[in-house]
Amino acid sequence: MSSSLTKPIQHPFAPTELTLSIEALDHEAQGVARHEGKVIFVEGALPGEVVRARVVRRKTQFDHAELVGVLHPGPCRVLPRCPHFGVCGGCNMQHADATAQLAFKQRILEDNLGRIGRVRPQLLLPALQGPTWGYRQRARLSVRWVQKKGGVLVGFHEKRSSFVADMHQCAVLPPKISALIDPLRTLIMALSIRERLPQVEVACGESLDVLVLRVLEPPSEADAALLRDFAERYQIQLWLQTKGPESARPFHPVRAPSLGYSLPDFGVIIPFGPTEFTQVNAAVNRVLVGRVVRMLDPRPGERVVDLFCGLGNFTLALARSGAKVLGVEGSAALVARAQHNAACNGLAENTRFAMANLFEADMRSLAALGPVDKLLIDPPRDGAVEVVKHMGEGFLPGRIVYVSCNPATLARDAGILVHQQGYALKAAGVVNMFPHTAHVESVALFEKRG
Repeated sequence: MSSSLTKPIQHPFAPTELTLSIEALDHEAQGVARHEGKVIFVEGALPGEVVRARVVRRKTQFDHAELVGVLHPGPCRVLPRCPHFGVCGGCNMQHADATAQLAFKQRILEDNLGRIGRVRPQLLLPALQGPTWGYRQRARLSVRWVQKKGGVLVGFHEKRSSFVADMHQCAVLPPKISALIDPLRTLIMALSIRERLPQVEVACGESLDVLVLRVLEPPSEADAALLRDFAERYQIQLWLQTKGPESARPFHPVRAPSLGYSLPDFGVIIPFGPTEFTQVNAAVNRVLVGRVVRMLDPRPGERVVDLFCGLGNFTLALARSGAKVLGVEGSAALVARAQHNAACNGLAENTRFAMANLFEADMRSLAALGPVDKLLIDPPRDGAVEVVKHMGEGFLPGRIVYVSCNPATLARDAGILVHQQGYALKAAGVVNMFPHTAHVESVALFEKRG
């Protein structure tokens, strides 16, 4: 065979150790350094530090490295509280103090608005904060039988891996739930269906804690006895989910108080099901709802539309003002839940709910929602690009508040509102919904120019 047709010899990549000065953090909270003109991302490194790092993946324009040691710690480095930090993928910023975490999130928001949307807020809002430990009232824990580990693992996935972290506690879960990790491992280990139980979903309310066990086959009679004993001993309600979220049913005790959370500033209590979406951080959600209502400033006689309204988290608080509020959601089940919640709070007369696929919104479908004085948009990570592109005559509110869980899609949509729809970005700021993670939640206020 001609030598020109032979494949070049592939030499295995040899990891290289380097001493690096960390300049900044990227959007995943990795340290950013430069070596011989090339960017290197170092997981676990912080700005202002000199570290020893091992390059483990090479790309054309950048490399990835793992932290070997910190030679000169930066001013914001702290000792992580959780013994599983660095292995568990649930948190990636416990090594940075709270002030530094907020500064990082604010910078990510500003960078995205400027780079993607080519916009800058007239006012940077102070970050909304709450408890930084024990805050996570919603979680999805994976379950895995691992013979090499001696049994069942229950916890979050390891960083960038499908493996389940070998956890015994979790500092961001409520203490009661954190203390259940080892008892859960013992319980599941004793079940005949331990290899057919891949997930435990956690849902905590103000008067009830629920664990939803995802089961791929029904528990045996002996399993059922163990499950009932566990629920009674630890004062929680167990649900079983056989298929999708809609299949979840209470197992023991069958009768229990409803899950729910309150918005005391608005005299609202919102019931929810254990597999329905709610914010993971109830304390921060309360202050976020308060800020959103103040920014929109709904008045009696005004008509407010709440897009992606879910189970009425913002809708009901807005309706307390006396304004008429229309909540729009793509799920029939959530629309029904929101209607029920409005009735429970005596707000049925001030609210109306409709089902619509807002990801396929056009000018006609938006105009069909009727006139709107003020608009709230609270979309999932994909944002609301079809909504902001197709606003026009019949649906052109004077004020918009946009709640975002993805700064990139917020920035994209903000660019459309400012450069195409004639709005001004009056204010924006971060919401620390997920302390100790790189997740950036934010809220922005837009007003129609002229």
